[in-house]
Amino acid sequence: MSERQYAAHAGISRGAVQKARAAGRLVLHPDGSIDAAASDARRAQFTDPARSRRAASSSIGTEGARPVPEAAVAAVGETLREQGLASTSGSGGTTFLQARTANEVLKAQERRLRLQKLKGELVERDRAAALVFRMAREEREAWITWPARVAALMASELGVEVAAMQKILEDHVRSHLEELAAPRAPDFA
Repeated sequence: MSERQYAAHAGISRGAVQKARAAGRLVLHPDGSIDAAASDARRAQFTDPARSRRAASSSIGTEGARPVPEAAVAAVGETLREQGLASTSGSGGTTFLQARTANEVLKAQERRLRLQKLKGELVERDRAAALVFRMAREEREAWITWPARVAALMASELGVEVAAMQKILEDHVRSHLEELAAPRAPDFA
């Protein structure tokens, strides 16, 4: 059988036949022609069934198929529901098309997030937390040093002793900062 004939017989392209021949996945007769039956058996040994056109076009039975974890099926359904798409087929299972759609949706979401990160619209959670912590610390330090900076001005305006004014301001600022630092339940009302 020639390469062209074997390609038609196997349902693959002639280029795929040439690659299989070069890789040693075909059985050849002494004249160089292809032994179809032996080559089919050898290709079946070395070829991933999921990548075969025949496997994709024919209905695959459950024999030899691995079970799909429930978590994976649930993740597919959840992704499809988030996008407003039907999450299960009529028989109650998830179809290959639905799983593939969910995969494409997730890849698009991942690419969108990566693009937002590259544009600077998103930052790492740890980096944001460190930035907020640093800003809060700077704000706290500014408030702690504020009484020393303004006590003299306020004391002269009010006609009181500078040390007493600074002590009163420091006490009030520290008290207020302690109130702010105390844990409290968020008010979502």
